Amino acid sequence: MIYEFEGKTEREAIEMAAAELGLETDEFDVEIVESQAGGLFKKGKVKIRVHVRDSAGSPGTMAGESDSAADLDREAESEVPDQPERREKAAPDKPLLPNDEFERKMIEWTAEVVTRMGYPAKVTVLFREEKKLGLKIETENTAMVIGKKGKNIDALQLLANVYAGNLGRDDLKIILDSENYRVRREESLVRIAYESAEQVRRTGRSILLEPMNPFERRIIHTTLNDIVDIETKSEGEGLYKQVRVTFRGRK
Repeated sequence: MIYEFEGKTEREAIEMAAAELGLETDEFDVEIVESQAGGLFKKGKVKIRVHVRDSAGSPGTMAGESDSAADLDREAESEVPDQPERREKAAPDKPLLPNDEFERKMIEWTAEVVTRMGYPAKVTVLFREEKKLGLKIETENTAMVIGKKGKNIDALQLLANVYAGNLGRDDLKIILDSENYRVRREESLVRIAYESAEQVRRTGRSILLEPMNPFERRIIHTTLNDIVDIETKSEGEGLYKQVRVTFRGRK
């Protein structure tokens, strides 16, 4: 089932949803539909869409999306931990060894898929967190594996998460990276967010950014959330939506 709630902050909206539905916050998935920062004469507003898991333990799916795509969308765009998670990260000269059979299978599967794409690769454990496992892809064809705007590595990551679910670990999110692409992309998105805010402030006209995956959109929303005269909203259907950056005017 899917419900919508609205609050002054994301936390307030989530707590309101939990209270009304009689659920714990870890018993449903959250999608940020709209996020508007508050100002001197205007309260902030966050609108969320709550996906309540059915009796089989599977989250509901939005129309037009596959189960895997919907899971990725909800998990990525609602991903803002209250506290930094404990992370075990590989040193540059000393990768982490597989902890168990599951990690060994994930490494072997990822290396095989990339190699079958025509790009021989070595895959190692990049980091471990409570609910995440990062895998590092090393190949001479990094640009091809990442793809334009990261679409290839995002597709590989989606497949990796499906495979992890088939192995019985749908509680764990698999993150694929190569040549530190994820960090570089995040830095680029933060820069794009601030540049877009400045442009709409200067011209008074909204900007519709390029289609982005849920995690990338989340970075844009979070970066601009505290800027009083700027608001952001996701538009479109499917996994890749666009973020509209709008000037609200000075109060």
